[in-house]
Amino acid sequence: MNQMSFASTRSETDIQPISPVLESNLKWLETHFEYCEDLSVFQWHFGPELQSTAFSVYFDSLFENKALNYMKASLQDLVPHEVGPAISVTPEDVIRFFSNHGVSSQSSKLVHDLIEASDDIVTGHLVIFINGWNQALSYKVASITTRQVSEPSAESVVHGPRESTVENLQKNIGMLRQRLKTPNFKLEKFTLGVETKTEVNIGYLINAVNLEVLAELKERISRMKEINVLDTSFIEEWIEDSTYSPFPQYRYTERPDTATAALLDGKIIVLVEGTGSILLCPGLFTEMYQSSEDFYQRSIIASLVRIMRIIAFFIALSLPSIYIALTTFHPELIPTVLLLALMNAREGIPFPAFYEAAIMEFFFELLREAGARLPRQIGSTISIVGALVIGEAAISAGIASPSMVVVVSLTGIASFAIPQYNMATALRIIKIPLMILSTFLGGFGLMIGFLWILLHLTSLRSLGQPYLTPLAPLQPKQLLDTLIRAPLKILLRSPRNKLFGSKK
Repeated sequence: MNQMSFASTRSETDIQPISPVLESNLKWLETHFEYCEDLSVFQWHFGPELQSTAFSVYFDSLFENKALNYMKASLQDLVPHEVGPAISVTPEDVIRFFSNHGVSSQSSKLVHDLIEASDDIVTGHLVIFINGWNQALSYKVASITTRQVSEPSAESVVHGPRESTVENLQKNIGMLRQRLKTPNFKLEKFTLGVETKTEVNIGYLINAVNLEVLAELKERISRMKEINVLDTSFIEEWIEDSTYSPFPQYRYTERPDTATAALLDGKIIVLVEGTGSILLCPGLFTEMYQSSEDFYQRSIIASLVRIMRIIAFFIALSLPSIYIALTTFHPELIPTVLLLALMNAREGIPFPAFYEAAIMEFFFELLREAGARLPRQIGSTISIVGALVIGEAAISAGIASPSMVVVVSLTGIASFAIPQYNMATALRIIKIPLMILSTFLGGFGLMIGFLWILLHLTSLRSLGQPYLTPLAPLQPKQLLDTLIRAPLKILLRSPRNKLFGSKK
């Protein structure tokens, strides 16, 4: 596995040599970690007649397995294992043993300066200093209890695996390794942030990934060496091509099976320590309407569901705008019976259609946000009851018509049908300028808005790749898994699947 750590590249002025005098090292560490109450320093003796001194230093808040003696476990290779008289280990034996990398039972590494030792301590290592030695021993000991693997909350499915990623990076990598039992699954490590020193891994299948895209991603991440990364979204915003575009240029998932399928399709994944979301790069427009459950259902069912999601996309994007344009500028396009019903419903409403729609959309978004922030047990109840009560109250008070309540409700329901939450959020933003254009220009303004969205989508890139691929530029061989989902016996043999296509 290739590794890259930006935190280790320091200038010579940053190097603080380890002193052979144990007290000097202890004094430097106590000054360096002043007011760090969870820092533990344990002084101990060893060697003939316990004359040799040493001390261990670590953060107690990062270390749970305190019963394990790392030094003793490492020295098992140094002494005979037969039953007999005790063997005295001198400091010279210890220094020679570790300098020659004699450890096999317990992994350790040598630390050559105090700054490096400090970096190891804050990242969950236990560091041992021995009197008379100008180096130190470092062991990876961080073991913090994290959330256990459970069902995914944002990507629930009826059929398929029910594992969800967690905030522990090694667990997430392990779940991927269980599914990809091949040395072609590569991981490269980056350490980002001056203060956070966040571990970031990018993963890919070397025989499926586009090497130009991979090089571009690594080059963009390399610019983040001093950025304190707390979540995957930090990396998304940093590496995206168009920062001010409302459309998401990358996908998120918390399902290991979805990440595995993306890897098989030539994608690159980004995993960040401390967050359960996996970033899939690059992200294409057509992939925003795909769900992992599409591959666990029969192809005809999956295709119909995808078509329904596309219809939901247009409803969530344009239904309020179409209602405003028809009722304000083009009533002749509405059937007579329906027009009379709408006119009767709107009688007595003091606001134009745009203000009526804006008020109802605002309250609907407010309810949605309140439901997301409240505890899960009452959040959904508040959202449903609140929508019913406010909708009925608005109709009774003459603020909104029943038809407008239906339009706003259908728009919200359609946005919930889109699998990627960040795409649904983008539609909530884009529909506002479309409503404004429909208010002033009617259907003509709505067409201008659609053309603007289309032009923007065709110019958008994700890691340099066209956002509308395979629709624009058109790639017919890759259409088997876009608007519809072809049967697996055809899909897995198609050129879209780089790992199987060359073998069939």
